[in-house]
Amino acid sequence: MKISQLKTLAIIVSAIAYVHTAQAGNFSLGAAALVTPEPYRGYKTKVYPVPIINYEDDNFYFRSLTAGYYLWNDRQNKLSLTAYYLPQYFKPGDSDDERMKRLDRRRSTLMAGLAYSHNAEWGTIRTVLSGDTLNNSNGMLGDAAYLYRFAPDNWTFVPGIGVTWSSKNHTKHYYGVSENESQRSGLDSYEPGNSLAAYMELTANYKFNQNWNAFVTGRYIRLSNEVKDSPMVDKSYTGIVLTGVSYSF
Repeated sequence: MKISQLKTLAIIVSAIAYVHTAQAGNFSLGAAALVTPEPYRGYKTKVYPVPIINYEDDNFYFRSLTAGYYLWNDRQNKLSLTAYYLPQYFKPGDSDDERMKRLDRRRSTLMAGLAYSHNAEWGTIRTVLSGDTLNNSNGMLGDAAYLYRFAPDNWTFVPGIGVTWSSKNHTKHYYGVSENESQRSGLDSYEPGNSLAAYMELTANYKFNQNWNAFVTGRYIRLSNEVKDSPMVDKSYTGIVLTGVSYSF
């Protein structure tokens, strides 16, 4: 399975896998389908199966592509060391555009950093700051969001708004075009700077009984000008829809 389409899950971190909030000692397994458009020129929207594996206790959590260790964990505040696989990459052969086929490949990486969330009656603030640990992009990512949770009957809804910051190195690695690539492909050379992308998201969860849940998560991301201006990109947005079922033990 090609997993470039999973990158949005990783960027969301605690919501980039299965966004159902795990309670201490909770373990769940499930399956989902992932649909997301790719901003790269010549890429097509595809559907992929995604396994759901989640575990959380007072000290540790694992959420499919994300793992972390709590430094502070109470009902209101959660601060953790976090690491997650960011399978964002560009494979020239996946594009239908002949010019894109002549560009260099961009590889995925392992990100690590700090994650913090504050929970209150008025909602939740979620933040993550992480950096590339494998020297693929040598870049950094930051994410900050506000979410509000409400739960009528067996339903749980969590709408949110947020913004993702990408450092110059990260944006350049995945969306820049070097002079050599420009000469080979015919695309204009391009060197972007830091980028800032706003997004909206919504998670809905339906609890059939004590163990079985169905969920759907959607996120719409408005690409930054730094990304939209890249000759590698032909869209002004990207996003994700993840839907499936899980069983909690």
